Amino acid sequence: MPSLPTASRAAAESDHARALSRVSLRHRLAERGLDRIIWLAVPGFLFVVALFIYPAIFGVVLSFQPNDDSGFFGNYIEFFTDAYLFDTIGNTFRIALPAALINVLASIPLALVMRGKVRGKRAINTILIIPISLGTVLVAEGLLTYLGPQGWFNRILMGIGLIQEPVRLTHNIWGVIISLIITGFPFAFLLTLSYISGINPKMEEAASTLGAGRWQQFYRVTLPLLAPGLAITFCLTFVLAFSVFPSAVMLGNPAGDSHVLSVAAAQTAFQKYDFPLASTISVITAVVELLVVALVLLWRSRLYRGSSAGGKG
Repeated sequence: MPSLPTASRAAAESDHARALSRVSLRHRLAERGLDRIIWLAVPGFLFVVALFIYPAIFGVVLSFQPNDDSGFFGNYIEFFTDAYLFDTIGNTFRIALPAALINVLASIPLALVMRGKVRGKRAINTILIIPISLGTVLVAEGLLTYLGPQGWFNRILMGIGLIQEPVRLTHNIWGVIISLIITGFPFAFLLTLSYISGINPKMEEAASTLGAGRWQQFYRVTLPLLAPGLAITFCLTFVLAFSVFPSAVMLGNPAGDSHVLSVAAAQTAFQKYDFPLASTISVITAVVELLVVALVLLWRSRLYRGSSAGGKG
């Protein structure tokens, strides 16, 4: 029978060996980028899987299961052969593309001004981003009152004699575009401002010492450095505008020129109760958005291969 000191020594050596094994395993996992901190990402990952990945996969699978016996691609064939449904792609582009372009282009001069020292800068920034807190439904409701036939806008124009009858800016495509510009501009402005703020002002000063005017400084120096950021800004604002729904229903004509993809999907799901076809429309919406984003990012990579902001160092 082993003596007590020998048994204690053996137990201590065994505990030491297990501790070394745990330490070595920890080091091996750390070398591969796996440590205890990564467990903090597990709740977020499960959240993304439950609310985004699983619904997306379920929708794609459901789109290939038509209610009738039209076959595996029956819903897709129905969408592209039905002129009323197929036209929703063009209707959505006619609304989303102008809104995204106007938001990006309008944000550039304003961000250039706000980059410098401006009196009341915080107050101006706050006013510019207020539409984010209002929401699309509240903005659409306000525009119905302001831009309607009896709204303030038409009353002012008729009062000063510029028009003889009200200008129709609601229940058509124009009301939807105006709503998207109001709600989407804060995102475009904040993103553009962040990119412009990252450009080293000394680059423009160097161009000025070489005889470049303000327009040449912007066109030759600022714009090439800003272009990659503008591409990202356009992608985000375009995706937001392309998925328009409340504005299209409240300010547009859902049965006419404002019959966009999101409206078609909602009508198909909750009026016709054809959820597979509604899933098909949603999948097509996502594919079109991804194609546009891919084309813009491809143009971005060919336009300029350096830093997206130029840096301040």
